[in-house]
Amino acid sequence: MTRTFGNPYRGAGLPDLQPRPGADAGAVAALLAQCPRHQRTPLRDASGLAARAGVARVTIKDERGRMGLGSFKALGAAYAIARAAAQAGGVLPTALSDRTYVTASAGNHGLSVAAGARLFGATAVIYLAQTVPEGFAARLRGMGAQVVRAGADYEASMVAAGDAAKAQGWTLLSDGSWPGYVDLPFRVMEGYRQIATEIADQMTDRPTHILLQAGVGGLAAAVAAELRLAWGDAPQVIVVEPEAAPALIESIRAGHVVETTGPVSAMGRLDCKTPSMLALADLARDADRFVTLTEAEAATGAAAVESAGWPSTPSGAAGVAALLAGLADTDADSHVLCILSEGPEDA
Repeated sequence: MTRTFGNPYRGAGLPDLQPRPGADAGAVAALLAQCPRHQRTPLRDASGLAARAGVARVTIKDERGRMGLGSFKALGAAYAIARAAAQAGGVLPTALSDRTYVTASAGNHGLSVAAGARLFGATAVIYLAQTVPEGFAARLRGMGAQVVRAGADYEASMVAAGDAAKAQGWTLLSDGSWPGYVDLPFRVMEGYRQIATEIADQMTDRPTHILLQAGVGGLAAAVAAELRLAWGDAPQVIVVEPEAAPALIESIRAGHVVETTGPVSAMGRLDCKTPSMLALADLARDADRFVTLTEAEAATGAAAVESAGWPSTPSGAAGVAALLAGLADTDADSHVLCILSEGPEDA
């Protein structure tokens, strides 16, 4: 199977799976403005990476410090919970004291659920697969969340979380979506649009290529959709996945959501074998190409950003890794935008 695939649905989207309308980045910004921990994350000019990749410029949106949680995920579940608290009314620190949010996570999504729950008085229960590092579990417990280990992989932990939600009457807050479950994942993705609105405001010139890493696809879909609104069709949007978890590229090949299989990837936060239905719909319309990374290429990308002074993980640096691996179809005049989506695991 080829490791790159041009998107035949670009512009029109999938015939039977169209993007859901109504996302509002302005509403996200208005709610975040009320949060004392919110501030926009920086853009970094990565001249050393540009020279190494043989392109004119590399710009990195650095999400490692987002709201003190260490990744872009701070904008997703926490925003969805904050929105629910605002709608509930009353005193915000206790607005959701009667509610329990449950989810499965490969790490960062769980931190966002835990943070949002703690801020508004809710309880958070996070299901983790056996492959998730114990460091993430410890951070979750430190934020007041209950941690449950279940399943050999993310998909198995997601099933366990869904079963618990049904049995206990809890609110399932996943960053993935499927038929019958779209409302909360839609709000999670809406929160991620803040990244793109900041990028469009911060950048003085439009990039030629945008490299977006994807697990279930929420980040990539939200950023691509919002930057299409800001910049139109000109930038090439390239979605980057682990070769071990090619959920989006295989779904685009098939023309519908498919479940993939593969070994455990060191790109742990991207190691998702089934895409979000909502994300697939958006990316079928907005992405130009899908590519997959080998484990060795991902490690090279992580080492490169660490050498540049911005330590991350193979997941966080996957866009940079794809550029260095020659998967972005760039040339000497290209200006490439990448997102450094998380800090190092020991941060």
